[in-house]
Amino acid sequence: MNETEIKTIIFQVLKQIAPDTEPDQLQPDDNIRGKLDIDSFDALRFIVALDEELGVETPEQDYGKIATLRGLMNYILDKKK
Repeated sequence: MNETEIKTIIFQVLKQIAPDTEPDQLQPDDNIRGKLDIDSFDALRFIVALDEELGVETPEQDYGKIATLRGLMNYILDKKK
């Protein structure tokens, strides 16, 4: 799985969780929750859905590592190795 495929999945899951947002407007260092105005419940739903879609597990202590698009991409790439 490459970066483009992962980014596509991230954006698809974000649109499912928060359909009124524009994830493709995210810049690599933007805070995902802040930029898309996603509340904590939807953020948790996003992480769970992403874990299911990608077949990874994100423990709660790692949530801080995935706050930005770049951080999330790097985290997933590391998990998929």
